Amino acid sequence: MPPPKDIVKIAIQMPGAYPQLIDLDQKKPLSAVIKEVCDGWNLPGPDNYALQYTDGIQTYITESNRLDIKNGSILRLTQAPGRCAEDLYKGIQSSDGGVRCDSLKQLASVSTDVTFAQEFISRDGHTLLVHIVESANENALIMTHTLTAFMELMDHGIVSWENLSSVFIKKIASFVNAKSQDASIQQLSLAILGNMVLSSSSLFTLVKQEVTLERLILHMQVTNQQIQTKAMALLMALLLTAGETDRQELFAFLSKKDVRQYIYKNIIHSSGSVGDEMAHYLYVLQSVSLNHLEPRMRTPLDSYNQDQREVLHALRQAAFVSEADSGLSHERRRSLCAKEFKKLGFSNNSNPGQDLIRTPPGLLALDTMTYFASSYPGAYSRFVLENSSREDKHECPFARSSIQLTLILCEILRIGEPPSETGSDYHPVFFSQDCLLNELFCICIQLLNKTWKEMRATQEDFDKVMQVVREQITRTLSTKPTSLELFKNKVNALNYSEILKLRQTERLHQEETLAPPVLELKERLKPELLELIRQQRLNRLCHGTLFRKISSRRRQDKLWYCRLSPNHKVLHYGDVEEDSDTPPIEMLQEKIPVSDIKALLTGKDCPHMKEYKGKQNKEVLDLAFSITYDVEEDNLNFIASSRTDFCLWTDGLSVLLGRDMTSECMRSELEILLSMEIKLRLLDLENVPIPESAPPIPKPPSNFNFCYDYSQTEQ
Repeated sequence: MPPPKDIVKIAIQMPGAYPQLIDLDQKKPLSAVIKEVCDGWNLPGPDNYALQYTDGIQTYITESNRLDIKNGSILRLTQAPGRCAEDLYKGIQSSDGGVRCDSLKQLASVSTDVTFAQEFISRDGHTLLVHIVESANENALIMTHTLTAFMELMDHGIVSWENLSSVFIKKIASFVNAKSQDASIQQLSLAILGNMVLSSSSLFTLVKQEVTLERLILHMQVTNQQIQTKAMALLMALLLTAGETDRQELFAFLSKKDVRQYIYKNIIHSSGSVGDEMAHYLYVLQSVSLNHLEPRMRTPLDSYNQDQREVLHALRQAAFVSEADSGLSHERRRSLCAKEFKKLGFSNNSNPGQDLIRTPPGLLALDTMTYFASSYPGAYSRFVLENSSREDKHECPFARSSIQLTLILCEILRIGEPPSETGSDYHPVFFSQDCLLNELFCICIQLLNKTWKEMRATQEDFDKVMQVVREQITRTLSTKPTSLELFKNKVNALNYSEILKLRQTERLHQEETLAPPVLELKERLKPELLELIRQQRLNRLCHGTLFRKISSRRRQDKLWYCRLSPNHKVLHYGDVEEDSDTPPIEMLQEKIPVSDIKALLTGKDCPHMKEYKGKQNKEVLDLAFSITYDVEEDNLNFIASSRTDFCLWTDGLSVLLGRDMTSECMRSELEILLSMEIKLRLLDLENVPIPESAPPIPKPPSNFNFCYDYSQTEQ
């Protein structure tokens, strides 16, 4: 039978004696238990003994923690903490150097236990350690044990750091500043100073006066990683606890190119990899340094601020050789400026400052655009002029893209977020590059333009492009590039097609890791969801679509409309006027029985693309499809207005011909529907009431002032 809850079966050891197996009664006083154990070994004076764990942190057993003892625990009968503290207190004061050294070594070991620490501090033992440090008459080994014991005692929080004398603090600082000093002493001294700084603002001031920042940077040059780590810890403590004035001074120091590159060279680059503690300190340094950009990120542009307005106009002037600044009338100048701001990609071209009201990114977006225009004028001009001269609705808006890209970079770099206590995700490129955000922006805005062209995007695809760019940046930064040039090469190699391949690979891997029952459920759901997509495609064909006729003589000719009959047996089509709504079937004079359709052709296989000779571009090819019908192989030729319409019609016609749907839209929709359906099927709905009817639609708000109107046009 299992023992009662108040009885714990344990073993107790003592050097030179056989272990005792006892049933520890948790209701019995601990002193009585110790007396019984001492009686078992015929030991006098049970008050001089205590129980202690034998493994892990060898903690003393007390009345407050005895309930943590588990069945099968192995304890040790050892010297009571009060008796041990008294013996060590005397040993430290011995005239024999060997005894002092051994006593301090043992003290450093047992001081990790809070029960012992309370006993030793109650005898004013910590003051004795302070005197040893202040006198500095001991050898390096004894001093190392002294500092270790002192650190362990102070970590319990029994004594306040503020009680320490300035003499002691200056002595510890002298160990850090010494050019020739034992590595263990320097490491411990750095750790002690770090704890002082974090505990009190008055100690911060004293430590900052005694230890120079230049000296801390020199400690990062040594090969000893522990000293590097503790030096970085002290630097972080100074940075985190500094007041506004001191923080600005620290920022100014850390912003120096040679300082950050010194850290990069001696910690990151030389070691190849860093420990978890150092990684955390590097992360904190990066986070706190980047957060000095937060005020700009949180500040909206003030349209009445003359300086800010001049910066905006300087952006415009850098992009265009403008007549707006010559001797024109006010209205004419204003109209020309508005046109140029529109070409620059501002949504509110008559008052572009309105685009920068949103925070974040606020004024930080203006800063990044200005930096790009001034630092890389050639690239800036090419970006703006290339897109402002396009007339095919595929222009990439520089300003709108820049504002969103700045926000994405702020989110990736976590600007404005306080550093996490456990964070360690630092970017090595931060330490090798000045103006990291601005330089990353200059690379990524050109990447965005490249990706926009690869995706053949329009304004409607803006959010999709930004998602891909975010993924390109995050994937590249996750590889920890150590220089800006390396980041640039990697992120440009990760083009849109590579992103699609990676997504497909990850999706397949995710499917492989699914449990067999989930995979089986997925296969069972596919036919039902494919039928749902088929019905949607046929419904879309029944509703019909407006197409444009394109001839070799003119880019755009008449409009025509095509739709499927409700019984899915006949395609009706005919010419319509520019402003006509969805025409009824009766108005569409031409028709083709579905049974007469022989084939569906796409792209360059279409007859009207062959007739188009060499003038067709890839964009038109991707939107072209035809159907052949009758025995005479007549053709009905289409050019969709968008890729979505192309997918809907080619899928719908494939369904009518009894073939499988193959468009990318179908694959994407099927994946979304499968994911949603599986999640719904796997929901734990036990005891969850499900309403039979949909909940009522809430009333609309009293106003829509919370919406931002992106459709504002030139006034």
